[in-house]
Amino acid sequence: MRRLNPKVDFVFKRIFGTEENKDILLAFLNAILHPPDGQDLTEIALLDPHLNPDMVGDKTSILDVRAITAAGIPINIEIQLFNKYNIEKRTLYYWAKLYQEQLEQGQNYRELKKAVTINIVDFNCLETDEFHSVFRVREDRTGQLLTDDLEIHFLELRKLTSQQAMPNERLMKWMMFLQAENEETLEGVAMDEPAIRKAVDVLKFLSQDKETRRLFEMREKALKDEVSMIHGAKEEGEAKGRAEGISQGIAQSKAKIAKNLISLGMDDHLIVQATGLTPAEIDQLKNQPTG
Repeated sequence: MRRLNPKVDFVFKRIFGTEENKDILLAFLNAILHPPDGQDLTEIALLDPHLNPDMVGDKTSILDVRAITAAGIPINIEIQLFNKYNIEKRTLYYWAKLYQEQLEQGQNYRELKKAVTINIVDFNCLETDEFHSVFRVREDRTGQLLTDDLEIHFLELRKLTSQQAMPNERLMKWMMFLQAENEETLEGVAMDEPAIRKAVDVLKFLSQDKETRRLFEMREKALKDEVSMIHGAKEEGEAKGRAEGISQGIAQSKAKIAKNLISLGMDDHLIVQATGLTPAEIDQLKNQPTG
């Protein structure tokens, strides 16, 4: 039986975003955030642990994992199979919403905690060879940190290679779990890692569940339809741009020829026949100042 793809957001949320699997989420976040020794996250509350089946078939829905730490830090994890473009601006927009939603009317700005956004993408989107990038707000020349309230992570799965020097071995194993193409790799990364072991077992259970498979196939189709629509619109826009460019080039060429004929003193009706321009357009060219 085909194993479900944990990179599809529906499956990812079932593994990392449910109450019974909060221990998996905690281990995953500690691997990504890599806190100092003795400061690992030990408690977390899910903000949306329920998955509405109606959202699965909706290609515009975002099945992210949202949680808040015991210290009040909101965290949002989104996994994307396809490039929807403008991901940098979308990420900053979603981070801003996550940050702003902390304050209720009348609260002081000092109540704001840092907000963390984590993007896991199955395509290359940043100009770096590193698969894990972390962005904060720093001064250009000195590198001084303005505030640690903004923290954005990009994890680019396509840049992950087994030969990479990786100081954070736990994170490497989690990424290999998401990328695993066979059972041998899954079992290898789960060895001596209880949380990954549980994630592998959950994935196997989900893969064998008939209703989960039905929803997975529905979600996979919705995501493919969305990316097809995006690419179709992009290609249509490019084709329209090329057509407009050709049309503009022809018009400029006609005008240039007409101007040359006007300078030679040719009659207007002959210029109209030679260029296809209207008499009004010929008059307009005659009235244009010479450069």
